[in-house]
Amino acid sequence: MKRIGIIAKQNKPEAIPLVRNLIEWFQPKKMEVYVEDGMVEQFPPALAGPHLNVARREDIPAKVEMVIVLGGDGTLLSVARLVGDHRVPILGVNLGGLGFLTEITLEELYRVLDKVIQGDFITDERVVLNASVIRRGERMAEFLVLNDAVINKGALARIIDIETTINGEYLTTFKSDGLILSTPTGSTAYNLSAGGPIAYPSLHCIIITPICPHTLTNRPIVIPDDVEIRATLKTKQQEVILTLDGQQGFTLEFEDVVEVKKGEGHIFLIKSPYRHYFEVLREKLKWGER
Repeated sequence: MKRIGIIAKQNKPEAIPLVRNLIEWFQPKKMEVYVEDGMVEQFPPALAGPHLNVARREDIPAKVEMVIVLGGDGTLLSVARLVGDHRVPILGVNLGGLGFLTEITLEELYRVLDKVIQGDFITDERVVLNASVIRRGERMAEFLVLNDAVINKGALARIIDIETTINGEYLTTFKSDGLILSTPTGSTAYNLSAGGPIAYPSLHCIIITPICPHTLTNRPIVIPDDVEIRATLKTKQQEVILTLDGQQGFTLEFEDVVEVKKGEGHIFLIKSPYRHYFEVLREKLKWGER
């Protein structure tokens, strides 16, 4: 591995010195390092050299063999959309917060990097979803999501009706504050807060979870990921938004169809060699503590 990209959450004060330290650590190893434009002016001149390259954030995944993400899960989700089908593994380094996806700690970072650049690492292959908005037969927008696609009513809106089908077969019409369509990766995000189940990341499934359903018998359901889900908004004159990974939004209208199905590619997350998934769950969710 010779070409490394580094993408950091720039409003994190500790991110800039960490990027500098990483560049200095890679320099004697003659590694090609790519960082975002706009970041280099914050480095001392001595840091510049033939192995330090500057590129736009969206261009980095196409130029490198691995992307190091410094920040939290939100930063990693935004980078995952950029990686898309480049099949570049992502090393997520947690700089505070919950951090289910950015599972590498600062204490173990350089030990992990030593292994990774020698090819001694394992990746988790994560399923992505394609979410489309169809309005009067026309495909208005398409999105790639790693966590979830969420249909959500506005702050002042009443309960909304969402007619849902799976492969054309009627499931139900959810009367609720909204609907979460989640990957196993996203099962520990909004889905978990809304009472949905935790799904092991390598499972091939989609979780459908209503948000505060009016009918208490409407419960989450787990289905295989080789199906096509269609959720049709059946409520008029309400503010309803489709949000993607909590970072992108699209305003929905009456009779709009949100179509969700498994995406073509996968996202590859480099696993920590020092802990397993269940340990991460115990640590993050405080299982066993009183």
